[in-house]
Amino acid sequence: MGVGRTQAGGAGNSLSEAEIVEAALRVVRQDGVEKLSMRRLSRELGVSPMAPYYYVADKRELLDLVATAALTGLRTPPPDSGPWQLRLRDLIDQIDEKLRKHPGLGDILLEQMLGKQLDLITAIMEILVDAGFDDRNVLAAYATIHTYLFGRSRVNPRDRYSPPDVTLPEPVARASRYMADLRGRYSYDFGMEVLVAGLEAQLVRRPRADVG
Repeated sequence: MGVGRTQAGGAGNSLSEAEIVEAALRVVRQDGVEKLSMRRLSRELGVSPMAPYYYVADKRELLDLVATAALTGLRTPPPDSGPWQLRLRDLIDQIDEKLRKHPGLGDILLEQMLGKQLDLITAIMEILVDAGFDDRNVLAAYATIHTYLFGRSRVNPRDRYSPPDVTLPEPVARASRYMADLRGRYSYDFGMEVLVAGLEAQLVRRPRADVG
């Protein structure tokens, strides 16, 4: 049963789950997921620190709600829309757009490889099955996609890059001029082309095993 803001935080209207999720997404957009806490959420909502606990049991449940809300609206490409490579790229492009809109969301999802976003996981795995991967390699391929897609933020600097106060080896110095690309489309496209080409190569090297 919901608890009104009069009881929970001093305002006059009921606090809905949707309002909590939207407030959490605002915090993530502004400050990143590392700054999202139940106390920070209550400040964003303008309610007492205990009010969100009437609706969300803990931060983990809050993060699940945020992830689910942030990923709404994804369209799964139907099997007849093109070859598996194009369908996989289409779906991953949509996810990447959501990650760019909600900084920090990747950190939430990176820790939940087989988490609550089962529709999304299923859609990716079904494309991999259609491509010809056996069950073992469907999981390995999904894990590779998952790590790249959600883990990119770990090597994708959010702040402006400052070169270290040391003399860099020449190849490193030349390459580091393009650090800003890690946040842009060029690096994403490069990584996705490598990933899809690698999956194609694995299909050639490891023919689908007979299952059953």
